[in-house]
Amino acid sequence: MLQLFVLIWPLNSYNLENQQLIITHIDIYRFSIPMEPFTIATGTMDHAQNVFIRVHTDAGFYGVGECSAFPMIVGETQETCLLMAREFARLWKGKDALDLEARLNDLHSFTAGNTTIKSAFDIALFDIAAKNAGLPLYQFLGGEKRPVESDITIGIAGHHTMALKALDFQASGANILKVKLGKNAAEDVERIKQIREAVGPAMRIRVDANQGWTFNEAVFALQGIGQYDIEFCEQPIRTWYDDRLPELMQLSPVKIMGDESVYNHHDARKQINSGSCHYINIKMAKSGGIYEAKKIHDVAASKGIPCMMGGMLESRIALSAKLHFVYASPNIVFYDMDTCKLGHLIDPCVGGARYEGYNLDIDDAPGIGADADEGFLAGCERFTI
Repeated sequence: MLQLFVLIWPLNSYNLENQQLIITHIDIYRFSIPMEPFTIATGTMDHAQNVFIRVHTDAGFYGVGECSAFPMIVGETQETCLLMAREFARLWKGKDALDLEARLNDLHSFTAGNTTIKSAFDIALFDIAAKNAGLPLYQFLGGEKRPVESDITIGIAGHHTMALKALDFQASGANILKVKLGKNAAEDVERIKQIREAVGPAMRIRVDANQGWTFNEAVFALQGIGQYDIEFCEQPIRTWYDDRLPELMQLSPVKIMGDESVYNHHDARKQINSGSCHYINIKMAKSGGIYEAKKIHDVAASKGIPCMMGGMLESRIALSAKLHFVYASPNIVFYDMDTCKLGHLIDPCVGGARYEGYNLDIDDAPGIGADADEGFLAGCERFTI
């Protein structure tokens, strides 16, 4: 029987009585990270289109946040994030950083959507609150450390190329592969066949179609790859066919994980109640940050639906926030936290989460414990509000 987890965070910490930290100004950076081209069903990226912010307070310290724009998925670009970041900064200047709910409501009242750039501001607020309390974020959230082993993702390429990549990852110590599919259902089955034959039975394999299949293609592909011991498939069909997911669940030998179909806890509730997923992928860029991610986690936990911590193309700055969130979120049992390993040619982060092979750990510095490298920032376009 699946154990149920319900997360209870110290909500009174969001509004600390008799304390205020006034936001004095906010620095916004065009945080572009060059990378090797990476292909999924919806397109190819040759750099991480990220934004980094520092929210300064009158206490003399600041909170940091980062987001990664993935336009083919979330609909935001680096340019839209930079524009909205300046609007958000104007809303926050002169207000209390410790009144987290009010500050997030400022953003939601100003604009619907824009969850990617909202996530950077959300993370910065949590960083400030935890620093103010003198605690690492996971302790501020009531969590504790536990083993976290990430998968590693193989982008879409030819069958042979993907099988060789899988062997390379296996040789480097990886135990879990995440394979991007969704370009062609018949070829996708062959991709998985060759990867499984290459790596043998011991490695865990999960797949992500990124909405790339039609319903009939999804049935064909999932039934075809089912014989190769696949852990689950993320988002097999387009979100506008969510009403057909219960039918697909009945036809598929592979478990289904909701990704693009779940942005917030209302989406999670609807997917779960309609019998449309076995699992849910939580991403800061979809949820708008930690605050809403917690709500998704709690809805899923109450229904016995395990979650995964996912991401876009964030650096180790946002990765650090995600790791803290995982430590405080016991219903997150899958970890797709490999974004910094997906061909980033520069590491712009100091401190923060670190990889030991494919396992993650972090020091107990206050807040998220990560910041941007000043040398890297010197070459970034900056806006100060």
